[in-house]
Amino acid sequence: MTVETIADTSAEAPELRGVHTLSMAKAINAGLREAMRNDPKVLLMGEDIGPLGGVFRVTEGLVAEFGERRVLDSPLAESGIVGTAIGMAMRGYRPVLEIQFDGFIFPAFDQITTQLARMNLRHDGGMPMPVVIRVPYGGHIGSIEHHQESPEAYFAHTPGLRVVSPSSPHDAYWMIQEAIASNDPVLFFEPKSRYWPKGPVDHDHAGLPLHASRVVRRGDDVTLVGHGAMIATLLQAADIAAEEGRSLEVVDLRSLSPIDFGPIVDSVQRTGRLVVAQEAYGFVSVGSEIAATVAERAFYSLEAPVLRVSSFDTPFPPAALETEYLPSADRVLEAVDRSLSY
Repeated sequence: MTVETIADTSAEAPELRGVHTLSMAKAINAGLREAMRNDPKVLLMGEDIGPLGGVFRVTEGLVAEFGERRVLDSPLAESGIVGTAIGMAMRGYRPVLEIQFDGFIFPAFDQITTQLARMNLRHDGGMPMPVVIRVPYGGHIGSIEHHQESPEAYFAHTPGLRVVSPSSPHDAYWMIQEAIASNDPVLFFEPKSRYWPKGPVDHDHAGLPLHASRVVRRGDDVTLVGHGAMIATLLQAADIAAEEGRSLEVVDLRSLSPIDFGPIVDSVQRTGRLVVAQEAYGFVSVGSEIAATVAERAFYSLEAPVLRVSSFDTPFPPAALETEYLPSADRVLEAVDRSLSY
């Protein structure tokens, strides 16, 4: 198979310009479409992503536009999906894979961490691995274990992988395109509870590069840091705190590996306090790394210990207990109170 034999021959769909209101699912769909239009080497592969459009309909309509040779329904075999993508990347393609649910990624763990992440280094930088692995992750959808997990720390811990997670439709639209353009493998964690809320997407201006963190709300009293779906929770906590006369700053990581610590450290140097929140387990996590790094870089600015809010260090519980298990605005505000008590 050559690049030419799978080039898109479908009718050109109109390009989006200006600002549109989209859900995150539709924004990722639009970003994938844009990347596939611009580069015939971009292929999609995953379980039920073709005519069905994926469990969350993120790839809906793409097989009709680009054909079954560029939107491939795969067998139910995650290790095979990733292994096939590694071979395709060696031949010059840019595969974008979908792992149907977060907990299903573990059968591919060996392929991702011991093959995909290391291949370019083994060849002294001479074998790029432009593979994107899309992972719907996180809770708040009323499901069970293997369907509501947050395994991002496993991959952020792995050298050779880039790990990102958008929190808004605008970021999702641009970050998926930037991930596809990368010559390094990218784990693209999509917070599934944010697939449906809508927001503005500026199709003309990306705003930030892929690995930049961003202050999404200014404040003076405490810095809150999170990623993915947790940003909505942190903004809710900041709204509640504002009614009580407290000013909370919210920083969206956007990238988990590498992490852009500049805005975080700058914020902590102003507020003197930091609360890190995440849906993932707290032990040996992204939050742990942020806490340690801020302690190293901004120790003399801290007026209180860095506090962490996370899920509990147990497997994901039955759906009826998810609201007790996942961090809430109340738990974030309890940590804010403890921080301000010092």
